[in-house]
Amino acid sequence: MLNYIKRHFDLQIGITTLALALVGLVSIYSATYDARASEIFYKQVTWIVIGTVVLLVITLMPFRLLQSISYPAYFLSVLMLVIVLLLGKTVSGSTSWFNLGPFRVQPSEFAKITTVLALASYLSRSDVTLLTRRGLLMAAGIVMIPVVLIMMQPDFGTAVIYGGMFFTLLYWGGASRFTLIALIAPFAAALGALFGTTPFLIVVAVFGVLIYLTKEHLLVAAVVFSLMVLVGISVQFIYDGLRPYQQKRIDTFLDPNADPLGAGYNILQSKVAIGSGGLIGKGYLRGSQTQLNFIPEQWTDFIFCVLGEEFEFLGAATVLFLFTILLARGVTLASIVKSRYSSNVSIGLTAILATHVFINIGMALGLFPVIGVPLPFLSYGGSAFLSSTVIVGILMNLYTNRKEY
Repeated sequence: MLNYIKRHFDLQIGITTLALALVGLVSIYSATYDARASEIFYKQVTWIVIGTVVLLVITLMPFRLLQSISYPAYFLSVLMLVIVLLLGKTVSGSTSWFNLGPFRVQPSEFAKITTVLALASYLSRSDVTLLTRRGLLMAAGIVMIPVVLIMMQPDFGTAVIYGGMFFTLLYWGGASRFTLIALIAPFAAALGALFGTTPFLIVVAVFGVLIYLTKEHLLVAAVVFSLMVLVGISVQFIYDGLRPYQQKRIDTFLDPNADPLGAGYNILQSKVAIGSGGLIGKGYLRGSQTQLNFIPEQWTDFIFCVLGEEFEFLGAATVLFLFTILLARGVTLASIVKSRYSSNVSIGLTAILATHVFINIGMALGLFPVIGVPLPFLSYGGSAFLSSTVIVGILMNLYTNRKEY
C-alpha cells in the first residue's frame, strides 16, 4: 500500500502543502485572536476542507480529461471575467468579485490557472515555436485577453502574476534571448524612471548593450530600444493618469515615511513587526503589532508579519524553506514528465506560485509596492486558497501521469 502511494502520489508536494496550510491556519488564528474576527478563522477552516476535497478530485482526474478541457476552461474563465465586470461586487475599488451567500469568489484567481492550461496546450503543438512571430503573438494573445479584462476591474496585483507566469513559460518554451530582453526592458525602464533620471539612464545603457549583444536585426532592435526609452519618458504621464489610491501606493513604495499615517502605514508597521521579533520571536499570541491590530486585516496580504513577529527568523525561515521545496519540486516535475504539455503546465503553475511568494514577501518587507497579492496557503481568502489547491492538485495529477505522452 505504501509503495503504491509513493508511486502514484507526490508526497513531497502533498506534505509540503499540508504544512503550509496548517502554518497559515495558525497564523490566521493569531491575527484574528484579539481583532474580534474569529469568523475569519472558521471560514478559513471551511475553505481548507473544501480545498482538500478539490485537490483530491483533481489529483485523481484522468490526465486526458485535464488536457481536453484546457481550451474550454480558458474560454469559460474569460467569460466569467466579462460577467464580473458587468455584475460583480466592487471591493476596495476593484470590481473583481461574485457574491455567493456568505462567501465571495474572485474569477481572476482561477483564470490564471486556465490561462496556463490553454497556453501550455498551444505551446505543446508540434507546429508551434516561439522563435516565429506568429507563435509569439498567439502566445501573447492568449495571455493578454484575461490581463486586459483584469486591468479593467482594475486589479493590477493579479495582472502582475500573469507577467511572471508568461515570462517563465517563454523562457521554458525556447524563446530567443532578444524576446526575453525585449519583454523586460520596458518594465525595467519604467522602474528606473520612478527612482529618478540617473537610475533611468543606467537602465537604458545596460539594456541598450544587452540588446546590441543579441545581434538582432538592426531595425527591430532600434524599435525595442525606442519603446523602452519611450516607456521610461512616459512614466510621469502614466502616473498622472492613475487613480489617487494607486498613486499613493507608488509614493509609499518609494518612500513609506512620506505618509506614515496613511498609505505608508501598513508597510511601516509590517517592518516594525518583522524586525521586532528577534531570532526566535516574541512567542505565539504575544506579538504586540499583531495582537494590538496595528496592521489592518493582517490575516490577508500581510500574514507573513505574524510569522516575522511571533516566530521571527525561525518561523520565517521555515516557511521560506517549505515554499522552496514546493517550487523546486514543481520545476523538477516539469523536467521529468514525458509530455510537453505536462512540462509547460508544471512550469507555468509553479511560476504563478513563485511570483505570489516573491511579491507578497517583498511587500511585507517594503521591497515592493502594496498591490494586493496574497501569500499562497497562508493568507485568508477562499478564492486564493482554492486556486492554490487547484494548482497543487494539477501538479500531483501530472506526477501521477508523469509517464504519459
